[in-house]
Parts: sequence; structure tokens; C-alpha cells
Amino acid sequence: MTGADWTQLEAELARWTDAGLSLPVWWRDDDAVTVTPALERMTNLAEVHGLPVHLAVIPDGAEPALADYVRGTDWLLPAVHGWAHANHASKSEKKAEFGASRPLMDRLTDAQNGLSRSRELFGADLQPLFVPPWNRMGADLAPALAAVGYRAVSGFTPRDAKWAAPGLERINTHVDPVAWKTTRALADPEVLLAGLVAHLADRREGRADRAEPLGLLTHHLIHDDDVWEFVTELLTRLQAGPGRVWRIDRNLNGRAVDEPA
Repeated sequence: MTGADWTQLEAELARWTDAGLSLPVWWRDDDAVTVTPALERMTNLAEVHGLPVHLAVIPDGAEPALADYVRGTDWLLPAVHGWAHANHASKSEKKAEFGASRPLMDRLTDAQNGLSRSRELFGADLQPLFVPPWNRMGADLAPALAAVGYRAVSGFTPRDAKWAAPGLERINTHVDPVAWKTTRALADPEVLLAGLVAHLADRREGRADRAEPLGLLTHHLIHDDDVWEFVTELLTRLQAGPGRVWRIDRNLNGRAVDEPA
């Protein structure tokens, strides 16, 4: 990987430390269905950094072997990644499985099926977190999700409010290292880091929600060595600075987390 310049990020993290601020950090990974060498690599990386991965599993395609693997590690927290990761949007719309143009009852049925199937697979290990494929869903679905048993929903970009609906917390992600629109390899590291630095400055200076966990979003199935190298470097720097581990099971149970990220 072309060497990235981490200077500005390290300077911003130092400002957080000097101000006595801590940064909750969490990790979400999407599209899991079974055990692969890439999943094992990610699990090992999570253990090295002491940061569990909130694993968004596609319920309709998930294999029992994945559930067995999750039960054998402390570093994967399974969540519900929609139902089948199927695009129901029209050609004029961005891809979405739970977009507003689809009837609400159809979307709710898929969300309920996803929760039921995931509970069958993972039992008590399952986290009550709904992750809509492509990070998109109609806003009218949020109250219904809370009513059927979900307690949090996750998308991408900084949240504009803590609650998506009463009883349903919004916990988004903010850093995705993949260049989805072009190479599907590592995006320009300088662009990634400049965006992250600007976002952290907004938080520190009160223009963004400082309490929202800073979310790393990965897709283990498509990552090459360059992407994993960037992720490793990023986690190392967050861990050395103000980063603190955030995990949904402790957050929703009301227990504070104060561990180095």
C-alpha cells in the first residue's frame, strides 16, 4: 500500500487527549454468511486490538457453521443484516432492500423474518441491532423495528439524532475504506484520513454528536491486503490515542465501557 500520511490524524487525536476527551470506537462488518479465511483473519485482528466486530449476518443465506464459529470466539457479535440482501429499488433509485418505495408491511415482514432466523442461529449471542443492506431504509420502518424487538439500527454517516424511534438507538458507522464506485479496493488513504480528521474536529468542537461511537465499517469478503493494512494502522492509532472500546451488548445493558480501543 502506498504509504499514507497519518500526521493530521495523530495531531487531531492528540487534541482530544489534551482536552481530556475519550472517543468511543466500534467496529461493524457486513455481509457474513459462513466461515471463510477472510473471516478468520478479521477475527484474529479483532483479538489483537481488543475490539470486537459487530458482524452483520445475512439471515436468509447464513449457514449453521457460522453460528458455531461465533459461539467459539469472544470477538464476534452477530447482528441482523436485513433478510436476503436483495435489491428492491427501481432503476432510478439507489439500491435498497428496505427503501421507502417498498410497502411497509413487506419490509417489516422481512425484518421480522431476519430477526427470527438470526435468533434460531445465534440464540443469546444475537445482538438486537438491525443493519439495513446498503445502509438505507425508509424512516417509517424505525418505529416498527422497535415494536418487534430491535433496540438499535445502524447506517453510515454521522447521525442527526440519537434515537431513530422511541426505543431504537441509531448507531452509525463513519469510516469505510473501500472504493465502492471504482476499484472496490482501498480508497485513496489521504481522502479517507482527511474526512476522518474533519469529522473528529466537528465532534471535538461541538458540531457533531461526540457521544456517538465512531464506527469502522468493513466488508471482510472483498478486502485485499491493502485494505487490511489500512484498517490495522487505523486501529493502532486510535488505540494509542483517545479511543475506547464500544460494544453494543454492554451499551444497551447500561454498563459503562472504559477500555482502550
